[in-house]
Amino acid sequence: MEASTILIAELADKARRAGRTLTTATSSERKGALLSIATELENNVSKILESNAQDMVRAKTADMHPQMQDRLLLTAERVSSMADGVRQVAELPDPLGRVLRESTLPNGLHLKQVSVPFGVVGMVYEARPNVTVDAGVLLLMSGNAALLRGSSSASSSNQVLVTVMKEALAKTKISPEVIQLVPSEDRESVRALLHARGKVDLVIPRGSASLIRMVVDESTVPTIETGAGVCHVYVDEFADFDIALPIIINSKTHRPSVCNAAETLLVHRTIADSFLPQALKALDGAGVILHVDAKVQEIAKSIGVNTSLATDENWCTEYGILEMNVGVVDGVDSAIDHIAKNGTNHTEAIVTQSQENADRFIALSDCAAVMVNASTRFTDGEQMGFGAEIGISNQKLHARGPMGLEAMTTTTWIVTGTGQIRR
Repeated sequence: MEASTILIAELADKARRAGRTLTTATSSERKGALLSIATELENNVSKILESNAQDMVRAKTADMHPQMQDRLLLTAERVSSMADGVRQVAELPDPLGRVLRESTLPNGLHLKQVSVPFGVVGMVYEARPNVTVDAGVLLLMSGNAALLRGSSSASSSNQVLVTVMKEALAKTKISPEVIQLVPSEDRESVRALLHARGKVDLVIPRGSASLIRMVVDESTVPTIETGAGVCHVYVDEFADFDIALPIIINSKTHRPSVCNAAETLLVHRTIADSFLPQALKALDGAGVILHVDAKVQEIAKSIGVNTSLATDENWCTEYGILEMNVGVVDGVDSAIDHIAKNGTNHTEAIVTQSQENADRFIALSDCAAVMVNASTRFTDGEQMGFGAEIGISNQKLHARGPMGLEAMTTTTWIVTGTGQIRR
């Protein structure tokens, strides 16, 4: 047996044993553990930033793209925001022990379907150290033990964050071993985690489209497929331009490296000549590289904005940087056809003052979230009131959209009798 397989089995066994302290902990004890983590994060800002600085040096030496460096970077403000996010999760309703269905059968048996943890959950994610904390606290509050496997680019940051969380748990009744950091130096550790069926109950990938596809294709452990984000903003013929422009700029430039950033702008043909000059100038002024169709390129040339003709590959690319596609469509149905061909079922937005067109766009959209006259950036657990999120699911089974505490539970049927036997 390979060393990485043995290691994952040992970590999973350790986490599962420690998980008993979670399943027997009260709601207030789990909430108290989260509050302890939030305090420890704030008390260890200097240590966290020192470790993150080591990762940043390696990132710059390796010529990591600046937008990707931004995902990796931690600041005092970001650590404070992480701590605030932990406190928000602690204030949410307890996801465990919820009675989803209850009845008494004619034979006197009493049935209850109750929410319970999955057990041991593995997270595979890329250079975003905040995911280490988000995943750790969401899994802890939902009663799950965590195996966290981040990328080597964030190894120093992830190590100190897990250490801080464990130090916080050591002050509670919950075992610190419920959170295990899987070494990121060895790529085989990912494969071993994905093949640890029977040891690990669920694996969740979070990162690029290629990472997610690798996990889904390779894993023998059940997975929740989180979202690659090729998100669109469609500006309808009945759009208010004063609303549309800020939505486009925010959707693309607010934080282009995340999965809910917009990658394509679609504009109704009847307003193309009047609206696109404003939109193209605004995007160009924000430093966005533009890939466009022939109609848009004609308009761009007339106003002195540099563009390149979009290829089939461009239309379905999740850039994660300041690049965007722009195209002209004939209406809601045409926009939906384009989205269905090139999108990833993540988030789609329509800007319109027509309720009829908004309703049709919603009805035809096959995605986790639809925004009407709002930025795609709102597909986010914290923004939607879930506290931190474990990821955003594009799939249709079990969970869809931002996954908070409730998405990290399954159910158990509890059947109580008075001596009944089946005849």
